[in-house]
Amino acid sequence: MPSKESWSGHKATRSAVHNSKQESRQQDLLIAALGMKLGTQKSSVTIWQPLKLFAYSQLTSLVRRATLKENEHIPKYEKVHNFKVHTFRGPHWCEYCANFMWGLIAQGVKCADCGLNVHKQCSKMVPNDCKPDLKHVKKVYSCDLTTLVKAHFTKRPMVVDMCIREIESRETADPDEQLEILHEALKLLPPAHCETLRYLMAHLKRVTLHEKENLMSAENLGIVFGPTLMRAPELDAMAALNDIRYQRLVVEMLIKNEDILF
Repeated sequence: MPSKESWSGHKATRSAVHNSKQESRQQDLLIAALGMKLGTQKSSVTIWQPLKLFAYSQLTSLVRRATLKENEHIPKYEKVHNFKVHTFRGPHWCEYCANFMWGLIAQGVKCADCGLNVHKQCSKMVPNDCKPDLKHVKKVYSCDLTTLVKAHFTKRPMVVDMCIREIESRETADPDEQLEILHEALKLLPPAHCETLRYLMAHLKRVTLHEKENLMSAENLGIVFGPTLMRAPELDAMAALNDIRYQRLVVEMLIKNEDILF
């Protein structure tokens, strides 16, 4: 019979062979997954090279997607320079060709939006890469749109956002909210104006009670009295014409809800 020591050694040998075969199968599976053949001398290169290439391609893809996503939030506008003939005080050098600007007056041109100083002849070769600066762009209205948004680093003029937010926070569709807002506005009227308006609206509401005979509904009365009661004295004719629809709606609401609003 085999001794105890020989049996233990035989068992250890079988275990080592089993582990070696298992590692070999795992290595073969990895090679098959990578689509490569394992060589005798360059096994580590054969296995890790495709892994490195795969990781690099994934990283590159992530960076590209992140860059594209970032570019969506920062629109890039091409803008030509707004060159004007300029007289420079003291010695000046062209920022395009780096040569001296000769003369006492009108030595070159200066971009009114970014402040770039160049020779007049050089201005024709300067690329369209104007970057407006708020030091030079002082106005908001009557200003080139691209110049304005580039100077403020925004997608659109800030004044547009502010006006739309203010209007939308007030042009509500809920009837109850509309009445509440109108009620708060009436409180701001001087007492004499508010009382006169209340008395007139009460009269016009009584007129609507005979709509079948006189055809004077609250809507029709709003058309008649809206421009008279709601037009601001400083508005010109065209601006007042654009407001007629809203004037009619306000007077119509005042008539229909006279007993609630006053």
